Amino acid sequence: MSEKKGVYEKAKEEMRLSERILAQLPGFRGYKEKELRRESDRLIRNSIYQRLMEARKDLKEIFQKLSDNRLHEVLPDMDRFITRFDRVAEKINHASYGYAGFFNVVKVEEEKLDKMIEFDNGLVDDADKVVELTSAFKKEITKQKFEKAREHIQNLNDTLEELEETFDGREEVILGVK
Repeated sequence: MSEKKGVYEKAKEEMRLSERILAQLPGFRGYKEKELRRESDRLIRNSIYQRLMEARKDLKEIFQKLSDNRLHEVLPDMDRFITRFDRVAEKINHASYGYAGFFNVVKVEEEKLDKMIEFDNGLVDDADKVVELTSAFKKEITKQKFEKAREHIQNLNDTLEELEETFDGREEVILGVK
């Protein structure tokens, strides 16, 4: 929660003088605050995506080491995991950031945007679990310890599934259902 407030408050503090003056106008103030919230949400999701892309580099290295050591029994599982990983990472990267047009039936209000920021902030922990598991897997593979490769892939798959399921609940948060 404090990290959420930190991103939003930091964005608010970094407004230019002209934006601060315009933010005092009644109609513009609400608009600008919504934009700051949306931008804060986008920054959080971008941070998650960047972390996942760092983990992806490790996953490719792991795949290469498994291939070099001819562990053909786990390569199809690893390949499927990387494909799924890419799909989930791109889903996070390209998710809606809380915009609803002027004539849309469903309006996205400030409190819903705050919930969305809080929700996306919680995704950071889930993404960090994937990154940590990937790092642990890479360390073992680097030390030529291949006996737990299938177990690592399964743990990564389960953790990625949790991340995706949590992320899929995001639209309900935006709409105020959750």
